[in-house]
Amino acid sequence: MKTFKKYTYIPAPPEEVYWALTKEQSIKLWTGAEAEFTEEPDTEFSFWDGDISGRNLEFDYGKKIVQEWYFGNREERSVVTIKLHTDKKGTSLEFVQTNIPDEDYADFTEGIQEYYLGGLIDFFEE
Repeated sequence: MKTFKKYTYIPAPPEEVYWALTKEQSIKLWTGAEAEFTEEPDTEFSFWDGDISGRNLEFDYGKKIVQEWYFGNREERSVVTIKLHTDKKGTSLEFVQTNIPDEDYADFTEGIQEYYLGGLIDFFEE
């Protein structure tokens, strides 16, 4: 099992980035796909028509989101922590995901960078 950590900048204030990550309609806009999401701990969610699914664990408005992402039937929990910090360019976003299966690491992290983080950046740059 591996851990993935990525820092990126998003040209928008942390509150707007937080809304994009926690409001179902906004998620649908920047992913371009169906999503189910409720900003409440202990609720299930899915992005990209179910390609990413999991459970919400914690929310700290405008600052932090913690989620459990599912990898099939694996017992080991994969936890995603997204931290948002004010930066002169807008928002400094820290994305950390633990317990990614070794065999899925390369494909999965490439998808996270291109579609998840890349889609979010593109949403605010347009």
